[in-house]
Amino acid sequence: MAAAVVGAGTMSPAMEALSCTSLSWSVAPASKASLFVGNVGGKKLVALRSRNSAARVARRTLKGVKASGGNSTNTAAPVETPASGEAEIPIEKRYPAFPAVLDINQIMDILPHRFPFLLVDRVIEYNPGESVVAIKNVTINDNFFPGHFPQRPIMPGVLMLEAMAQAAGIMMLQPEVGGSKESFFFAGVDKVRFRKPVIAGDTLLMKMKLTKLNKRFGVAKMDGQAYVGGDLVCEGEFMMALEDGDKY
Repeated sequence: MAAAVVGAGTMSPAMEALSCTSLSWSVAPASKASLFVGNVGGKKLVALRSRNSAARVARRTLKGVKASGGNSTNTAAPVETPASGEAEIPIEKRYPAFPAVLDINQIMDILPHRFPFLLVDRVIEYNPGESVVAIKNVTINDNFFPGHFPQRPIMPGVLMLEAMAQAAGIMMLQPEVGGSKESFFFAGVDKVRFRKPVIAGDTLLMKMKLTKLNKRFGVAKMDGQAYVGGDLVCEGEFMMALEDGDKY
């Protein structure tokens, strides 16, 4: 049965006798329905509802009147709660970690660089002799930050280029096919652009792709881009020189 709410001026003496003087409700039992009479905000209200849902209507009606300062005679809509299967994903599972195709120990088996000049922490995609994607975790503990700059820690652009060149070295030396006796040198860079500063706390993602290889002269050219998140921060064209280790 639909709820009926009427003003106190239409109540019979019998109804007024059941009225409340507080924010609680009085219930007058009937054969198929329950009568609720209340006094909220200086107004007497009466609600008629089936017996099974009487308590629920009383709570919703009282909630709607309280929310409007006692001026509303409409029942409030029920508050919806999320289903049990729709719980929020925990933050530790919300952001997946970068994969480790080559970890730092494998990188140190390839590159001769060591602290404080090893600037590649992990390789996340690797196609030997074709392309590589690597990351450098930029932390406030990096040795260049005390001087660049004391009040604003920004990674030097030349070190971004060095990190990208080291990633290119990992791509070209290919130790997994039996090792290499070659040395790999940074020979030149063109069309460099620095788009945004890289600061402590960032993760620098470096993508290097081979575009030309002249084995006779031992020269390799490649395109490189560096990103923080989805933002391009640095790009350029790199030239590398290969030198046979058997000569020394």
